[in-house]
Amino acid sequence: MLLTVKNITKTYGIITVLNDISFVLNRQERIGLVGPNGVGKSTLLHILTRQENADQGSIVYANGVEYGFLAQSTPQFYGQTIDDLLLESVGNLRQLEVRMHQLEQSMAQTSNQQDLDRLLEEYNTVSTQFVERGGYELDHHIDRVLAGLRINYLPRTQTVSTLSGGEKARVGLAALLLRSPDVLLLDEPTNHLDFASIEWLESYLADYHGALLVVSHDRHFLNKAINYIFEIDEHQHQLKMYTGNYDAYVEAKKAERIQWEETYAQQQEEMQQLRKRIRELRKSASRTSFGPPRDNDKYAYNGHVQSKQNSSASRLRGAEQQLKLLEANAVPKPPKILRVNSQFNPEQTIQSEVVIRLTQVSKSFGERVILQQINAEVSSDARILLTGANGTGKTTLFKMIMGLETLDAGEIQFSPSARIGYLPQDPLLDPEKTVIETYRYDQVGYEDEFTGRLIGYGLFKLEDMQKKVEQLSLGQKRKLEIARLMAQNPNVLLLDEPTNYISLDILEAFEHAIMHFPGPVIAITHDRWFMQRIGGMLWELKEGQIVAQIPAQLVR
Repeated sequence: MLLTVKNITKTYGIITVLNDISFVLNRQERIGLVGPNGVGKSTLLHILTRQENADQGSIVYANGVEYGFLAQSTPQFYGQTIDDLLLESVGNLRQLEVRMHQLEQSMAQTSNQQDLDRLLEEYNTVSTQFVERGGYELDHHIDRVLAGLRINYLPRTQTVSTLSGGEKARVGLAALLLRSPDVLLLDEPTNHLDFASIEWLESYLADYHGALLVVSHDRHFLNKAINYIFEIDEHQHQLKMYTGNYDAYVEAKKAERIQWEETYAQQQEEMQQLRKRIRELRKSASRTSFGPPRDNDKYAYNGHVQSKQNSSASRLRGAEQQLKLLEANAVPKPPKILRVNSQFNPEQTIQSEVVIRLTQVSKSFGERVILQQINAEVSSDARILLTGANGTGKTTLFKMIMGLETLDAGEIQFSPSARIGYLPQDPLLDPEKTVIETYRYDQVGYEDEFTGRLIGYGLFKLEDMQKKVEQLSLGQKRKLEIARLMAQNPNVLLLDEPTNYISLDILEAFEHAIMHFPGPVIAITHDRWFMQRIGGMLWELKEGQIVAQIPAQLVR
């Protein structure tokens, strides 16, 4: 066992986030941690990495076990170059190598058998760790990881803080993988990866020597890289464990729900029948009356009456005890399945056949050409999935369409009736505002009206309304931006990585809303599951050009 977690409980004020969480993590286990946004997945990872303290319970790593953590939010790495990070990340391997040489020298110089046995035991442990972590192939390993994550084009002397958000995330992941810890703790590792990098990571993790505990919304990733699913239940805040990948988990959840509903219905029926029987027995006992004995045998008559009364009382007590036992062990009522009413209701339909037209659009940053003389049209019923390697200009193109970035050359024209709704890649919200203040911003109406509407989406509860944005998880912030997007009643959608940070329950409903959106949708995405569901045309940005326009269903 690499890690043992016992009875972890965590509360914030009166809100219980984690309730009596226990599990063990063994070598070669690949665990996907799932559950609704805000249920405590990231909190659990922070406790496992000792960034937060549990209110009770314990976490114990086996002797010599190292863990590594990749957070959702990438740190800035101020002042560090890529080379600094890489050398720092493999420092433990260098230390192991130095210690191996020290032990070799000590063993050669000692003549005491007891000391030799002790040194040999430590040498075996250290050398095993060195081999398992790829110590003898370190340079090749560095090249392999950088190429796999598609950041080998970056100069290693470049300061990390000057990189784009996606590049920082991939450099951080590369540094973590090069450390080769025994336990990998990853929070949404595929958010900033393109297709090739995700597929490479899936293959890499399949051969990883240690254990993996990962929070992810990427359903393809959970199918390829995971052999167990841990779910934090949103009602009891406890951990449920499922064997297999994401597909197996979904099927197990369906079967579990059917069994729960059937068991609850059967018990409720049994309790209803017992209550009915108890009422009848009580009513019968209150009106029990026998006529005078025909043979005038008073003693026989009284004995018969007493026997009848005792029998009725016994049956009544038995029924009451049986009901009391059932009530004490009542199967909880299955909670209603979350129904997210994330439907878009455009105020105005688009009259034009062409909604957006790009003519000779170009953009450069210094000497780096991002977009070069792009010509494209977006029709009124378009479904366009915009892909491409990180840094090719996808988000830049969206920002130019929204007027947030200037064009170097060319023109972008819009239909007069176009009302564009934009979901940026990362949440851009005022941390000091409350949930309801953020939602109703720039809208006219009463707070109660907005509260009802926001709760009606199924994305938030009444008790969430006065929470500040800074108190929300990244997933909850994403839900708030989705609610804001729906409130704008757009008839054109520009979605930049729309599936990032959203828990699987919300994701299914949001995808359904996008599929039934009446206007054009352009989405930047690397989510293969999302692409299969949405369909439409696939546009790939490569070397400043849209070089491919193929049906998205062909994507594998």
